[in-house]
Amino acid sequence: MTSEKSGDATDMSRLGANLVRVEELSQRLVSALSKGGKVRPSLQGPGRDLFARAAAASMADMLSDPGKMIEHQTRYWGRALKHYVEAQSRLAKGQMTPPEDATGRDRRFRDPRWQEHPYFNYLKQQYLIAAEAIAEAAGDLQGLPEKDRRRLSYFAGQIVDMFSPANFLGTNPEALARAVETEGQSLVDGLENLVRDLEANDGELLVTLADRDAFEVGGNLATMPGEVVFRNRLFELIQYAPTTGEVREVPILIFPPWINKFYILDLTERNSLIRWMAAQGFTVLVVSWKNPGPDYADVSLDDYVAEGFLAAIEQARDATGAPEVNVAGYCIAGTTLALTLALMKRRGLGGVRSATFLTTLTDFSDQGEVGVFLDDDFLDGIEAETREAGVLSALFMSRTFSFLRSNDLIYGPAIRSYMMGERPPAFDLLYWNGDATNLPGRMAMQYLRELCQANRFAEGGIAVCGETLRLSDVDLPLVAIACETDHIAAWGQSYAGIRKMGATDRTFVLSESGHIAGIVNPPSKGKYGHYVNGDWSGDANTWRAAAERREGSWWPLWSEWLDLRSGALVPARTPGGGRATLGPAPGTYVTEAPDPGRNA
Repeated sequence: MTSEKSGDATDMSRLGANLVRVEELSQRLVSALSKGGKVRPSLQGPGRDLFARAAAASMADMLSDPGKMIEHQTRYWGRALKHYVEAQSRLAKGQMTPPEDATGRDRRFRDPRWQEHPYFNYLKQQYLIAAEAIAEAAGDLQGLPEKDRRRLSYFAGQIVDMFSPANFLGTNPEALARAVETEGQSLVDGLENLVRDLEANDGELLVTLADRDAFEVGGNLATMPGEVVFRNRLFELIQYAPTTGEVREVPILIFPPWINKFYILDLTERNSLIRWMAAQGFTVLVVSWKNPGPDYADVSLDDYVAEGFLAAIEQARDATGAPEVNVAGYCIAGTTLALTLALMKRRGLGGVRSATFLTTLTDFSDQGEVGVFLDDDFLDGIEAETREAGVLSALFMSRTFSFLRSNDLIYGPAIRSYMMGERPPAFDLLYWNGDATNLPGRMAMQYLRELCQANRFAEGGIAVCGETLRLSDVDLPLVAIACETDHIAAWGQSYAGIRKMGATDRTFVLSESGHIAGIVNPPSKGKYGHYVNGDWSGDANTWRAAAERREGSWWPLWSEWLDLRSGALVPARTPGGGRATLGPAPGTYVTEAPDPGRNA
């Protein structure tokens, strides 16, 4: 009896301490929320015109074909009611198990209690039945242009995902069980995690995806030895130390996207593409972009081409003593690399032997999933924001790309952090994903308006640095690597753009997995395979149907492709070629915190 009372006292003491902690955290929560800036409605959702058109189309559908709407409704009612009756019947008979569940697998509901507990299974099934009905209704709406229908389906899906029963404490069995097991400690820890994220982002909610204390750029990330051999206002150029006695004559110069930081290509040692390429006997140089603040507001796409790409090519040749370099561009840097190569063709400039395009879009006739954010309703809001702030803030970029995979990058991490009270995982790739950068306002709008929205590079030509550039101007040997489940640069559209280039020597490789994991895929993992096919006569689907699947990473294929275009072996080069360098890799630009802009 004494031990029971002692245990009760201990429990009450812990509960009391947790309640005090909750009160303290609640005060911090209110304070953190008060710091959040006012976000333009046009940056938080589509304009009213989309919903007005959808409402008009729905009304027209109902008048022209009322049977279709009735069919949608009765199918939903029938499924929902049948499930209710089956669940009720089992309970009436004392059977504490759910009825048959034909809703299929869903990672949000992988905890066994979603399948086995009658209450939670009932919530899950009713939610998925309703979600399917909403998706069918949005997708089957006639009288809307295809682009509007796609946007309507996407934003309807976002609302449906937000209301998943997994996202609420009272209807999440795993979170409730955890709260009971820990006597409320998990909820206190979760509230602490929530407050921490709000305070770290000035009142804006961005879920921390990775343990920020587990990694340090230059400590256990971006550790490949090298030297900064050049610096200007847009980038630092890093030349890496050789790891072989001899290297290929032609160096490889890599342009990462300036939407994120370059060390995606030099994460931990086992994941480093840069380190692996050096081990294959290549002289590797990488551009590390400046993280711009408001004083970069007027920096244009032309500036990135001239002061970024052209300058880096010239400096890479100078640092290595090589008359030519092979170049590679990743994502937006691949797009801009294509512009640069077209400009060099127009001006008759040499110095580049071959080009590699990693998950690169150059033809935006099909904008893919990102296209839902590329109508005037969003772009007008972005333009107004950049006009005031000088930059497109890293906050908006991170949030936009996260919502393309909201269950994986927002709701799932939020459940684990805020409802389960877990620490974020020590995951290098997710750490990098959270280390975002700003974009100069003028450059961002040129890219969004002229390339993404108007598709001028692929259709009619785009004016850059005083020249009109077209995709067909890119005519040097090239290889493109796209990723099968890429939600940012759809592989089929990447293929379409490469197909429009003027090169006769070209290779296309389709890697399994997505925008990042399909590229950061070291051979040692033996994880994702890739597809190859040298026949360019058909469209992307034709190419894919006839492609050969090969096991393992595409990295060795790329190394072999470059080897044929990299000349003879020469003695390994010292970074900088004997001239004074500006400091060790990873340099200074990569560790600069983003300036939030004029509205901060």
